[in-house]
Amino acid sequence: MSDYASGHIDLARLREVLDGPWAEVRNAHRNQLDARFLPVYGETGDQARERITRLLTALPAELGMASAFPREYGGRSDVGGSIVASEMLAQVDLSLMVKAGVQWGLFGGAVAALGTQRHHDTYLRDIISGKIFGCFAMTETGHGSDVQQLRTTCTYDPQTQTFDLHTPHEAARKDYIGNAARDGRMAVVFAQLITNGQRHGVHAWLVPIRDAQGKPLPGVTIGDAGPKAGLLGVDNGRLSFDHVTVPQDMLLDRYGQVAEDGTYSSPIENDARRFFTMLGTLVRGRVSVGGAASAATKSALTIAVRYGDIRRQFDTPDAAREVLLNDYLAHQRKLLPALATTYALHFAQAELVTTLAEVQGGGGPVDEHRQRELESRAAGLKAAQTWHATRTIQMCREACGGAGYLAENRLPSLKADTDVFTTFEGDNTVLLQLVAKGLLTGYRDEFGSLDGWGRASFVAEHVREMVLERTAARSLIERLIGAVPGRDEEVAVTDRGWQLKVFEDRERHLLDGAVRRLRNGAATKKDRPFDIFNDVQDHVLAVATAHIDRVTLEAFVAGIEDTADPAVRALLSRVCDLYALSVIEANKGWFLEHGRLTPARSKAVTGVVNGLLKELRTHMRTLVDGFGIPEKWLHAAILREESGRQETMAAHDAAGDPQAVPA
Repeated sequence: MSDYASGHIDLARLREVLDGPWAEVRNAHRNQLDARFLPVYGETGDQARERITRLLTALPAELGMASAFPREYGGRSDVGGSIVASEMLAQVDLSLMVKAGVQWGLFGGAVAALGTQRHHDTYLRDIISGKIFGCFAMTETGHGSDVQQLRTTCTYDPQTQTFDLHTPHEAARKDYIGNAARDGRMAVVFAQLITNGQRHGVHAWLVPIRDAQGKPLPGVTIGDAGPKAGLLGVDNGRLSFDHVTVPQDMLLDRYGQVAEDGTYSSPIENDARRFFTMLGTLVRGRVSVGGAASAATKSALTIAVRYGDIRRQFDTPDAAREVLLNDYLAHQRKLLPALATTYALHFAQAELVTTLAEVQGGGGPVDEHRQRELESRAAGLKAAQTWHATRTIQMCREACGGAGYLAENRLPSLKADTDVFTTFEGDNTVLLQLVAKGLLTGYRDEFGSLDGWGRASFVAEHVREMVLERTAARSLIERLIGAVPGRDEEVAVTDRGWQLKVFEDRERHLLDGAVRRLRNGAATKKDRPFDIFNDVQDHVLAVATAHIDRVTLEAFVAGIEDTADPAVRALLSRVCDLYALSVIEANKGWFLEHGRLTPARSKAVTGVVNGLLKELRTHMRTLVDGFGIPEKWLHAAILREESGRQETMAAHDAAGDPQAVPA
């Protein structure tokens, strides 16, 4: 009997696979982030803000997200390591992760990516050390996801050789800005650049907002965003500027320069291309948010699975003790498909981080095609991971009953802190449209007169030639799909090639259908570009979802292929089966409507899923332990208390005590 079949898995080997190439970063956080860094349940907003600020400056120098900065300024030039560090901080305290992300990922990252050497030499060391706390002031009250339409202006005056930064009306106020309400001393402010009477699109400036005593500088109005559902330790605020004077050299001018006489120049002539190039350098924030959401999901699942392995409820006629929650099929139906999806997204995130490190971590010129592909993949996975976190953490809360509602058991804070992830760093629906546009541009020649609808609806000139572009295991995927016989009925639903083929076919069919509908719309509504797209928006979103499902499955398959330990490989293969078949089961309506599944085969999918649940029941604890979350980080009283109660009950049962009745 194999190790997998016997239920024995070497946990160390599983953790090696999941930890991946940045295992050293993960272990450094596990070993050094002690109880001081854990959440405090029941604290006020002011208490949380003070605590998180103190902890951020107390982070050991080798930990946290500052590792992405160049070595000459105190970083480690390790882009991938900084993303992994954000995942680890998210498992400890999500407020700490977000605060660190604002300081080093957004504020510092913008200075590093959009500034030039004079900005780096002057500010990066103090940003890394925490001597300068800063904000990332992009989002406006009236324009969140539509960054190109920001209303804040920054107008150059050749006479004074300064910029005039101005908020023209309340809807242009910078809103929800992390670090603004309490700690920020400077802000990277995004605004429309105007010089010599001409607009040159959105650019960024480094702007002081408070003096040494913490008071707002002249012309700067600072407000508190007010009480929030979660992330109490993050001081979100609002910024307005009343004709604030900004020195010429505070323009972060890597991609756009203004000479003393007001002449504008840029290495990228096209305004739209320049804008997306600028935003593309900031993709790390989106990758970090997706990874943090998955990290929080892993914590919730670990708590729920471990609780289900010690909590008993209802007895059976042939058993002396009540049944463990995890032994119920209904409970397995809740936890195991979510756990399988979490594993799949883990491998997709790992592949994304590796790509990010390759594209942006080399120090040389960035491959534009790979950069656009990276941006699209980051957008889609961020949406998938954050929506999965919202659904799964709620499910874990319910799986733990009333105990899951208590703050001391971590789940309420995980739910509250991650809820906003679906809308910050890009609203998920908008991000899926961005992914779909990347796919649709592969059909650019088919559109002819449709050039206008992209600019009217959502981002134009995005990823090219992405139709069914492969992930890391390109040759493996093609080989597996190529081996599938012509008739689906002859293939087991657990055949990996069949699963990959089904996912690919769904994406291709949806994409072809969207193109046909857009082309038809162009023929009947050629003077109404907004309506052309808006009428098929639901279809376009389905295309993007199918695309992300496919690339996630392919990343999982690639991860299994790279796994050396036979037992771990066998376990991951069965988890992958559960992920793939769960997606197919959830979309049965589409597959049946389009003749991709017969009714009999559709029923067979459900039967196989139920069989996988029973098979993987033995490995539930192993699967969550594989995440490597330190015991102290779980920070859930429910695990300690319930384990103690069950031990007491078992002792009473052994003694034949009739009073051993569960609470």
